Amino acid sequence: MNDQTSSTTLPGGFGRAFVLTLREALVGAADDLGDLDRRAGDGDFGTNVHTAMKHLDATLEDDPPTSYREWLTALYMAWLGVGGTSGPLFGMFFRDLAKAGEEAGSSVPTAAQFADALAAGQATVQRYGEAEVGDKTMIDSLDPAITALRSVLEADADASAVEALFAAEDAAVLGATATAQTTARRGRASYVGDASQGVIDPGAAAMALVISSARAGADGSGTVDLSWIA
Repeated sequence: MNDQTSSTTLPGGFGRAFVLTLREALVGAADDLGDLDRRAGDGDFGTNVHTAMKHLDATLEDDPPTSYREWLTALYMAWLGVGGTSGPLFGMFFRDLAKAGEEAGSSVPTAAQFADALAAGQATVQRYGEAEVGDKTMIDSLDPAITALRSVLEADADASAVEALFAAEDAAVLGATATAQTTARRGRASYVGDASQGVIDPGAAAMALVISSARAGADGSGTVDLSWIA
């Protein structure tokens, strides 16, 4: 990344805005995510989302975060407290995301550092979950989001973090919705074979909400579209 790209810093307070927006999005989508999981998996994902957000609420009340890293740490600890497969995977993903900009000593990451942390999270999820693009998992929305985010930053030195995150959001939602046309090869949904056809993967949908919430946290709107999930 060149110096111009690396200077595209996310706004102050991004960690708080990102996490609180994501909390609202996940709570609002939890029932629909659970319904998707019941149609193509074991049906526990919606419950896991609610459990993780309850853990997050408890942490925010008992020990309010004050920095980007603390906000994301609260989120990853909330997910690590959830059982099943999704809890550890999302927890480890957010643990990597909490480290965005850490090596450079950044209090708020640049968009490029955020992209690098997303990529580190993807590598961790793939190392433990062994999923690839096309396997109908969260990777199907995360991978294209990272590619789109980096592409905008590398192609236009004047692009803002918000512009790059809008591109990432579009790619993530497109990747998530496209999972309805595939058959699961990893995760619980792989057990039901062709029955997962026509159903959006709930993990991919949740990951798209992560990217959407990052965009909404960066642009200050706090608004995430949930209508495409149902």
